[in-house]
Amino acid sequence: MKLGRLISQRLRHNVVLIRLFLFMLSTRLGTLIFGSGIRSISYRYPFFYKFSELSLERRQHYVLSLATSWFFLFRMAFVGVKLLISIAYFTQVDENEDNPSWKALGYCGPDPDFLSKKRNDSTTQQLGYLTPKPSTNSPTREAQEQPKEDLYGPLYKGIINAKYPQDIFIESLKRNGFHVSVKRKKMYRQKPVMTIQCDAVVVGSGSGGGLVAGVLASAGYKVLVVEKGDYFARNNLSLLEGPTLDQMYEGAGLLSTRDLGVTILAGSTVGGGSSINWSASIRTPPHVIREWVHENELEIFDSHLFKEALDVVCQKMEVQNDIGDEGFNNAVLRKGCNELGYPIVDIPRNASSDHYCGWCCLGCKDGKKKGTCETWLKDMIDSGNGAVISGCEVTKVLYERKKGRIRDTAKGVMFKINNSKSSDQCYVVVEAKATVVACGALSTPALLRNSGLKNPNIGKNLHLHPVVMAWGYFPDMETLSCLMTDEDDEGKVWPEKYKKSYEGGIMTAMSTVISDTNKSGYGAVIQTPSLHPGLFSALMPWTSGSDIKQRMTKFSRTAHIFALARDIGSGTISSSPYDVTYKMDNTDESNLKLGLEKMLRILAAAGAEEIGTQHCSGESINVKKVSYHEFEDFVKRESSKAIQGLSVPISSAHQMGSCKMGVSPSNSVVNQRGESWEVEGLYLADSSVFPTALGVNPMVTIQAISYCTAHSVLDYLKRKKKR
Repeated sequence: MKLGRLISQRLRHNVVLIRLFLFMLSTRLGTLIFGSGIRSISYRYPFFYKFSELSLERRQHYVLSLATSWFFLFRMAFVGVKLLISIAYFTQVDENEDNPSWKALGYCGPDPDFLSKKRNDSTTQQLGYLTPKPSTNSPTREAQEQPKEDLYGPLYKGIINAKYPQDIFIESLKRNGFHVSVKRKKMYRQKPVMTIQCDAVVVGSGSGGGLVAGVLASAGYKVLVVEKGDYFARNNLSLLEGPTLDQMYEGAGLLSTRDLGVTILAGSTVGGGSSINWSASIRTPPHVIREWVHENELEIFDSHLFKEALDVVCQKMEVQNDIGDEGFNNAVLRKGCNELGYPIVDIPRNASSDHYCGWCCLGCKDGKKKGTCETWLKDMIDSGNGAVISGCEVTKVLYERKKGRIRDTAKGVMFKINNSKSSDQCYVVVEAKATVVACGALSTPALLRNSGLKNPNIGKNLHLHPVVMAWGYFPDMETLSCLMTDEDDEGKVWPEKYKKSYEGGIMTAMSTVISDTNKSGYGAVIQTPSLHPGLFSALMPWTSGSDIKQRMTKFSRTAHIFALARDIGSGTISSSPYDVTYKMDNTDESNLKLGLEKMLRILAAAGAEEIGTQHCSGESINVKKVSYHEFEDFVKRESSKAIQGLSVPISSAHQMGSCKMGVSPSNSVVNQRGESWEVEGLYLADSSVFPTALGVNPMVTIQAISYCTAHSVLDYLKRKKKR
């Protein structure tokens, strides 16, 4: 059942292929047709084996033949099934929230400190009836509310779940100051239609939508945020990889392009990507700003407002560069670059220097990472002028052509909610003076298309920042020579034996050694990922059962670093956010190959015992046992192998450009104010408006552009008020 759910949720456009593949393997003829050749032939009746009847050795050869098949659909089947089985096996937990394989992997599961605090809080709650009620002279209102914020999160007063019973849902809206009415209308087949009125409606609560909502509400306007994902406060997090992928990620964690060529990670929760990202808070690079100003003719990026925006958002997120104790992966990257003389810089982060947490990709346990839930959305709630409706997906942007106007005017959005007491659906119309769409580069184009917008640029120009990885294994004390004594530990075991690959600040170091190849402004940066067992196993090559077992037992001491390309290549999104196509440019592939070469050298220079890439061949080399020439041959061979064609897992955590900003509706979707060319009062505030790929982590740039757009919305609302 779990595997079936994963197929339907994570490989939405390949469900038919996977079902066909699995069905065929359950038959003798299908096993023969799907590439097994003589391996399925028997000299005894019925002369052909089903896949389940093959010996272990034959099954492994069979699976490998799919991975290297000349027939692309066979390779797709292999990649899809491998991803699903790996994720399912290494993320499933029992009633004690444990997985039997984790001990062998050296993985502790959720953060032990977080679990301990959660248990203590739970015990306190259960014994709460024994605690005396505070007197009227008790300290302060803030002191009384602090436990609530710790338990329910900073937004607890303004979160309205769409799954509430209708009467509670309406009462919650009214309590937050919104006017609500419910009527039955013929146009909706007499089904109830709830109308909510506000000054501005914001679709999406991530870096863009959250900021716009905070700015507008702080200026005194009534703002309603509508978010598809659910709200997970600090104490409601599980920090379990499997449940978090299901609950807080788009497509349940492993969305992919139509051909499975790129796996895509994107947030789908209150706070969007800012709730589960890796803390990197890098300002828009100067050469990108110059390109957007001069080549794309976008003067907004040379304005005082944009410069102010960069300062404001970094101050709001408390961005800083200091590092306390550097984590495993980043320490490896830094040491390797220093040994080779490659440039290495500290990554600014929206977290404190002592935030030694490798679980932030599963939600921030203590609020030290300043995503929109801890900043802009909190401002909105604290102002008393806004609320967040969670757990509902907007299906349409509403607009109309007013008399005397040459284009349509936005009038709000519509979504549906299910009444918990019946199977009936209730249509909800949010009437607003200004409409802001901030669903992210994957979902914004789909919503606009489904709403009837015709601009041909919607959904085009999608950039993904394609990523490829290399890995290095650093044995700990137990796997080194038994002759080594404890006194030798500090001198010979590095990184320190207490450090694990999944712990520590996720991103604190970055190399720009190949960030500007050929002085073009395009290249790749080298950074570090956050990989827990499920994603680790999905990315590592599979050549046999015993091989993957050995790779997984090295999990906690295997460092990964990756090359992230500022891509020239682009893709498209259709009317479904899950239907993504992407074509990598040859220049991007060359830059990623150069990145693989540099990364293998960095890992070796840092002291890795064994290094390799994630190419399907699964080749690796023991650096300590080979000659200089053997090492050079390996590096050149691995970095020259093809990347495309499902040979290497390509990942993306940044999607942008699918509704690009420009100076003309002929080649863009929004103008420099962030307003749609087609519909007056409709604004976009997310990474979809990027004119080109950015080349670095986009959170600061998204917020800076959205800050400028928020001021455009303020001007628009002021004009509407005067009318």
